[in-house]
Amino acid sequence: MLLRNNRFSLLLPLLLVILAWVGVAQNAPDNAPPPSSTPPPSSAPPSSAPTQQTSPPSTASPAAQGQSGQPSGQAPQGENNGVFVFRKQVEEVVLHATVYDSHQKMVTNLDRAAFTVFEDGQPQPITSFRREDIPVAVGIVIDNSGSMRDKRPAVNQAALNFVRSSNPQDEVFIVNFNDEYYLDQDFTSNITQLREALEKIESRGGTALYDAVVASADHLKKAARLEKRVILVVTDGEDNASRESLEQAVHRLQAENGPTVYTVGLLGGEKQRRAKRALTEMAVSTGGIPYFPKDLSEVDAITQEVAHDIRNQYTIGYRPSRPQTQGGYRSIKVEAKAKGYNKLQVRTRTGYYAGQERASR
Repeated sequence: MLLRNNRFSLLLPLLLVILAWVGVAQNAPDNAPPPSSTPPPSSAPPSSAPTQQTSPPSTASPAAQGQSGQPSGQAPQGENNGVFVFRKQVEEVVLHATVYDSHQKMVTNLDRAAFTVFEDGQPQPITSFRREDIPVAVGIVIDNSGSMRDKRPAVNQAALNFVRSSNPQDEVFIVNFNDEYYLDQDFTSNITQLREALEKIESRGGTALYDAVVASADHLKKAARLEKRVILVVTDGEDNASRESLEQAVHRLQAENGPTVYTVGLLGGEKQRRAKRALTEMAVSTGGIPYFPKDLSEVDAITQEVAHDIRNQYTIGYRPSRPQTQGGYRSIKVEAKAKGYNKLQVRTRTGYYAGQERASR
């Protein structure tokens, strides 16, 4: 993924260091020992931004495998430069779940005892549990193809309102895509920088939706400091330019502890059915929600609803009874029961591919 207008800024510090070193060598006295043939180390800061993809991104899980030294079954938390970090235990699968009552009203006051986690139909021991609003690493991925030209101003404003409605400690990056995809702003919470990235509108070319989503998930895995990860996608059409297929994209998104995907489809025309299927599958399989507004005016309310959903989820960790090293797809189901509620519905990811993160290392 290409970070626009960033190459020269990365090379400039290195060039200045080299010129300064050459100047010192030229001004050295005649009897001074010859300078070392080994150049000094570069002072250029490393870039965390991915480069243009020439091959499929890694299938590794976005969740970092941090070992805290704590006893098994605990999930301690801490601060990383003022940012909350949820540290999961090795072999722990972390789920983000939203609970509704029979009237489709969100339920946010349940405790750990209310939940039961099933993997492949077998109950699993819950090893960590939180119901607080914790910060999230978010990738906002927006269609920049020709058909989006007139829609982008309203979509951009809705994306900014989404950030304003989110946890102030969230870290957000912006990807604009047409037949290519660009990381136009890396992780930040600065509204001005995010607005500038959203305004990089070209509105041309095709729609490489699957490639952009997979690359964004890979960037979350490589660069995000926060354990909870989300992708928000806005598009108005069917993918027609990706190297990845829908099935491959969903497989990548269902990596162990992968991101939750929310999709907004501004659809119409003959290809609406296929595009709707794709956006629905990416969202539902990861525990997110697909939205299909009737018109552009509904997008702002949708993005704020997504922000509300993210901020009112339970974070549940469990240690699978079957070793992750055995690999393969594992189905997930979470049930919730509590006094005072007739029937509770739990939305979370439908499953994951075990061992992908370890296999990719």
